[in-house]
Amino acid sequence: MKSNFLLTLLLFVSSLQAANAQIDTTRGRYYQPIFPAVTVTPNVPFGSALTYSGATQTLLMDIYQPTGDTEARRPVIIFAHQGGFITGSRTDRYMVDVCTRFAKLGYVTASIEYRLGFTFTGIASPADTPQVARAAIRGMQDLRAAVRFFRRDAATNNTYRVRPDYIAVGGSSAGAFAALEVGYLDKASEVPTYVNLAALGGIEGQSGSPGYSSAVLAVLNLSGATERPSIIEAGNAPLLSVHGTADGTVPYFQGRVGSLLPPKYVYGSGRLHPRATTLGIRNTLVRLSRAGHIPFENNAAYADTTFRAIRDFLRPILAQPGTVVTAVAPSATKAAPSAQAYPVPADDAVHVVLPEAWRLPLEAQLFDITGRVVRTINPNVRDVEVVRGALRAGIYSLKISGQVPVRIEFK
Repeated sequence: MKSNFLLTLLLFVSSLQAANAQIDTTRGRYYQPIFPAVTVTPNVPFGSALTYSGATQTLLMDIYQPTGDTEARRPVIIFAHQGGFITGSRTDRYMVDVCTRFAKLGYVTASIEYRLGFTFTGIASPADTPQVARAAIRGMQDLRAAVRFFRRDAATNNTYRVRPDYIAVGGSSAGAFAALEVGYLDKASEVPTYVNLAALGGIEGQSGSPGYSSAVLAVLNLSGATERPSIIEAGNAPLLSVHGTADGTVPYFQGRVGSLLPPKYVYGSGRLHPRATTLGIRNTLVRLSRAGHIPFENNAAYADTTFRAIRDFLRPILAQPGTVVTAVAPSATKAAPSAQAYPVPADDAVHVVLPEAWRLPLEAQLFDITGRVVRTINPNVRDVEVVRGALRAGIYSLKISGQVPVRIEFK
C-alpha cells in the first residue's frame, strides 16, 4: 500500500514538473525551418456564436503542424486575418504563408475565422462607431475561444500536443485589434458604455470552450491599434508590433480608423509601446519607415522582416516560464499594487490580501496548471480565504478582475 502511494505521488510530481518545465529552444527548433513539410487540418470547429444579425455561426480554424514531429508538447501561435471586420478569410494568402513558415520551425499554428460584419448606414458617420467597436469585441471573443480550445484539447484529447501555457495570439489589421484586446482588455470598465458589453456576452464571450483560461503568452500586433493605450497594464503579456509609419488605414500613432470604416479614434503601435516600456513590459516595435498599411501581406521583403521579428521575439520567451495563467515576474508588478498570498505553499487554505486601492466587490477565478477554471470566487472582503477542499496538490493561479495573477500552491 505504501509503495503504491509513493509511486502515485512520484508520478504526480513528475507530471507537475513536466508541465512547468521550460521549452527547449536548442538545436535550431523554433528558429530554423527544421521541418520541410507541414500538415494542415482544415475546417476544425472551435465554437459557435451569434453574428451581428442574430444568426448562429460555427467558428472554424485551420491547424498547421510540422509533418513528422514527435515532440510531446508544442507552443501555439493563433493568427487572425485582416479585413476591417467586414471581409477576409482564414485562408487568405498571408495567413497561409505565416502559419506554414512557423509550423516549419516546430510551432503548432492556427488561422481562425471570426464573426464579421456590423450594422452600417452606408456612409461613414458617428452613429456607426459603436457598431465597429462591437465588431472588434466579437472578434476578440472568438479569438479567446480559440485559445481556450487549445487549452481544452491539451487537458482532454491532446489531439494537437500543445503546451497550454505557451499560446500566443497575433493578427493583421482587424485581426491585430482582436489580438490586442485578447492580451490587454481584461476589465469591463475598459470598454466604452456605448458598446453594451454585457449584451455581447462580456469580455470572455460565449464562443466556445468555457471554463478554460484565455490568457496568452504574447501578443503579435501587425498594423493594429486599440481604443486607448491604458488597457495595457503592469504584468501583462509581452508585445510585438510591426507597423508602417505611413499607414493611412490604421494610424501608426493615433487618429481615426481609415476612410472605408466608420469613424473611430484609435491608438496605434507608436503609442502602445511607450506605454508598455513605462510599465516594464517586454516589448519590441518594428517601425517600417514610410510603409503603408499591412505591407507584409503583398511585399516579400516586408513579409520576411515581419517573420524574423516574430521569430526573434518569441524564441526567448519560450525559454522562460509560461503564460500569465501561472505567475508574473516580480519586476512586472512594481508599477501597481498587487495582492499578497500566505502561506505558500499551504496544507488547507491560502489567504489572499487585497490592496486597499482595489474597489470591492471583485470577480476572481482559480486556474489549474492546464488553464482550466477550477473555482470561481467573488471577493467582498480584503482577506480572501482560498480553501483547498478537493483540489489536488500543485500550483494554481488566482486571477482577480484583470489584476496580476496570484500564485497559489497546495502541498
